[in-house]
Amino acid sequence: MTTSSSRETIVTTAPTPTAVSASPTVSFADRGSPPDTDVIDRLASIVPGSSTDEVRRRRPETRLNAQRSYLALFEPEVPGTVTALERFTVAAFVSGLHTDGALTDFYSGSLARLELGSSTNAAILAASYAEATRGATSGPYGHYSQAPLALENTDGVHYRVADDHHGVLGTRLVAALEHAHLLVFRPRESSRAALDVLLAAGWSTTDIVTLSQLVAFLSFQVRVVSGLRILAASTTASPATHPTTAVSAPADANLETSTR
Repeated sequence: MTTSSSRETIVTTAPTPTAVSASPTVSFADRGSPPDTDVIDRLASIVPGSSTDEVRRRRPETRLNAQRSYLALFEPEVPGTVTALERFTVAAFVSGLHTDGALTDFYSGSLARLELGSSTNAAILAASYAEATRGATSGPYGHYSQAPLALENTDGVHYRVADDHHGVLGTRLVAALEHAHLLVFRPRESSRAALDVLLAAGWSTTDIVTLSQLVAFLSFQVRVVSGLRILAASTTASPATHPTTAVSAPADANLETSTR
């Protein structure tokens, strides 16, 4: 899992995602979680009635908004031009970068269930897994553009998708995975030039907002799930202990990254 510095944080409150016209080429059928399933509960293996379940239920709005964030990004009523394939491929890749097996399996499974054809699904899944393995590192790192922060500059991998995966992933996904890696490990190097690469690959400005929201939500989700697992383990080891705090969650169904 990556770490974050005081200048590179995930902001978990922001406006609702902008609605755009639906694309007839997008299929969101048979993907994601079963109806009425709280995804964070599922990923953290929270048992109904457990002490960890009780902690989450003390913040019903927080719990609800976290689930709404997932639904808005992965099961949207108006999906726009960012396809289910792109959303779940990015999610599987980012989960792999965070080395969280449960999240990676969850989003890879959602990707596998898309109606693309078994050979296409297998090829994209294999490419996503291979790229997450290639891109895995630790961070954050990178170089600040402001001189006063130059003392904190740290060198690291500038990830690029392998040439032999360009064909199966396509131009848009290649650019998306490279940009997602930047946001996860080198947020201090986010720039207009990085956005121009996405624009040149066919991502509209609205698409780029959605992509940024996906990466930010996944970074939030993996930290919450990890924290809940630790909490569950500690309460199992010490049954007499009753936690009095809950993990925070998004206030709205929209997230964004901050590199300040």
